[in-house]
Amino acid sequence: MPRLAVYALVVCLLAVAAAVVSFVEGSVLIGTVWVLLAGLSSNMTWYYLKRGRASATGTPTTD
Repeated sequence: MPRLAVYALVVCLLAVAAAVVSFVEGSVLIGTVWVLLAGLSSNMTWYYLKRGRASATGTPTTD
């Protein structure tokens, strides 16, 4: 697993945890921001995984 994918996954998990805490404490606006950050980092994780697999097999990535 590529290093950047691992970092993005960690950020995603931490953002989800922060969103849960924010919603439990009643801060809907901050919780929504954390959910959006979790979505962004999730997409980054998939991108870096796909890019890592493509470079391992030698096939070019299609963007």
